[in-house]
Amino acid sequence: MRIALAADHAGFEMKRDLAAALRGDGHEVLDLGTHSTAPVDYPDCAAAVAAALREARADRGVIVCGSGAGVSIAANKFPGIRAALCHDSYTARQAVEHDDMNVLCLGARVIGPALARDLTTAFLGAAFSGEERHRRRLDKILAIEAQFVRPEQ
Repeated sequence: MRIALAADHAGFEMKRDLAAALRGDGHEVLDLGTHSTAPVDYPDCAAAVAAALREARADRGVIVCGSGAGVSIAANKFPGIRAALCHDSYTARQAVEHDDMNVLCLGARVIGPALARDLTTAFLGAAFSGEERHRRRLDKILAIEAQFVRPEQ
């Protein structure tokens, strides 16, 4: 699977660890930065991952910041992006199966590297169920999104 991976300065080390683990698992990693602990703004990380998904350069995305909340909020502003901050494997898997989540958000100051790897594995190992009830709910979300998306987006 092609994974777009980005982090702000607070998530740099976790991103580096995840990139190595993902490559070790056979995934193609598109490392969108940051490449140091020098301060960067987390919305830029979310924008980079959103662009990679929207341009079909990646199948899914993972974004890391200090809490995970900021990148989740920013990523969800982009049409077609369904991002969630996860702290447990159940949510990381279930959000894909039921909600077709395509971006996993993690907080490097909240969880450790082993849990981050477990969450990423659960996220990438899951698939949208396509069950009628989940499709119906996703269609409602897409309809809400369509009300606010300008044609040039």
